[in-house]
Amino acid sequence: MRLIILSLLTFFSTQIFAQADFEKKLQTKLIMAEDGDVINIEAGKFLLTKSLSLDGKKNITIRGKGIDKTVLNFKAQTQGAEGIRITNCENIILEDFTAEDSKGDLIKTMHVKGITFRRLKTAWTGKPSPTNGSYGLYPVLCEKVLIDSCIAIGASDAGIYVGQSKYITVRNCTAFQNVAGIEIENSLYADVYNNVAEGNTGGILVFDLPDLIQKKGGFVRVYNNLIKENNLANFAPKGNIVGNVPKGTGMMVLATSQVEIFDNKILNHSTVGVAIISYFMTEKKNKDKGYYPYPTSINIHDNLFERKPRRVPMDSRFGQLYRVKLKFGRKIPQVIFDGILDPKLVGTDGKYMPEYAICVRNNINQSTSFLDADHDFKNVLVGPDLFECSPVSIKSNQF
Repeated sequence: MRLIILSLLTFFSTQIFAQADFEKKLQTKLIMAEDGDVINIEAGKFLLTKSLSLDGKKNITIRGKGIDKTVLNFKAQTQGAEGIRITNCENIILEDFTAEDSKGDLIKTMHVKGITFRRLKTAWTGKPSPTNGSYGLYPVLCEKVLIDSCIAIGASDAGIYVGQSKYITVRNCTAFQNVAGIEIENSLYADVYNNVAEGNTGGILVFDLPDLIQKKGGFVRVYNNLIKENNLANFAPKGNIVGNVPKGTGMMVLATSQVEIFDNKILNHSTVGVAIISYFMTEKKNKDKGYYPYPTSINIHDNLFERKPRRVPMDSRFGQLYRVKLKFGRKIPQVIFDGILDPKLVGTDGKYMPEYAICVRNNINQSTSFLDADHDFKNVLVGPDLFECSPVSIKSNQF
């Protein structure tokens, strides 16, 4: 028995040493990397105790042996706010590995010009919890962002999040069991297509929020996505803005202009297919004088909506509004607009001038509602063609 115990102790000591040696060598490679280097990570599951960081480099590739073949696990992390942090770089490629269970965000890139996330998986492996990190893939203040064929699971904010960035493509990705599956925030020129957002609280969000460096996003296209059954209970930490997103939200556009949503399948959401709302609906104060709180120039067309008749859950403000004040019953409109208009853009007919219009047309199973939230919901309108118009489509502005 004593020999067995000694053998086990020796084995575990060897494993701990090997893991620490791997962590040290990998971080050293990141520090010593020269422009143009490829840093290969072998197959295996590696336990890390500190953030990995890369700063001030150009043309670096970090490559594993494949999703779930190379696994960087940060469950025992004691130092650092992120799993992997990349800053002040240019033309960085991350591909073919899994990162999981960090204390904070899993992979954060900041001030990077040219960042590619390809065939990556980010996950918190336990049940959905407010103690999970906020973001899986998290490029912020970046330019030329490509997120391709990635998987994001379990984020307490957004699985795939792009914030305050320009020239963005998110494609062929899968996001599930996050509060928000995919989120584009205060960003310009984004194409989000061929993705699956399923089983989140909200499928795809396009937000503009105050008090950020890049004030105004827009020119966002969301198309050819499967946005399905995003009915997960919201598990965002208290005070988080996405904590306002009700479970059962297919898409939400908050205070962003120039957004086109087309050729998507938006299926079986308990609260709303697409919500178009101003910042006022969050009931949060705004002290940012440079912030524009209204959504304008929204074009929703040629999507497939499906929803079985059902009552909206009462555990959100939207649910209470629908059931108590508006008495929608079981037939909830697929697209709702809160009806709060910028008075400077309203024509003599009381509607937005054509270049700022919110248009909903040519969708299968189309139903719409104008909530008139600006007047305490006194003149709510419901019908299939409330927003019939034809704005100019947004052209791709990709790099």
